Amino acid sequence: MTSVRIWGPGVGAVVVLVATGAWARGSSAVDAGLWASVRPAIEERLLAQAQGDGPGGSEPALKARWFCAAQALDLREEGDRVRAGVDTLCVEYGVRDGALQECGGAHYPQVMRLARDGEGYRVVAQEEPPDGAGYADWEKDHFSVFAESRLDGEVSPAGLESAARTHFGLAADATVGDC
Repeated sequence: MTSVRIWGPGVGAVVVLVATGAWARGSSAVDAGLWASVRPAIEERLLAQAQGDGPGGSEPALKARWFCAAQALDLREEGDRVRAGVDTLCVEYGVRDGALQECGGAHYPQVMRLARDGEGYRVVAQEEPPDGAGYADWEKDHFSVFAESRLDGEVSPAGLESAARTHFGLAADATVGDC
């Protein structure tokens, strides 16, 4: 009887810890295969929306172009559709005197719904937070606690800078200035 009193709470605590760990891991995991399938459609949509929207477009000599990336936060299939909660970053880059110029950018979360389109997917609906009041409430309403905690992190533009340098034929270590 004494061993039950000693081992019982210990075993119970271990079961709770294992269950909590499994729940937390499962809640924050993103299906890499599904993400690889929907990501091209999401980033294509972001690029299409950003075109002509930045200050670099007013200076033709810069040859400005937008570069966009999305990071999956919440991703789930709902029948033949996919709901993707994403953190997005779009930056407009141009080139002047052998240096990359950052002309503008936008970073915010979005929820996109996608449908199968042949072999891939297409975005059929898109939501983004309102400016100012209501932004934090929108995040809470549209993302899980785990996804929302990842929204607080800084998104690095390094991948976009690298893609822009390659696009403009610049050296990998070309400096980045402002338009």
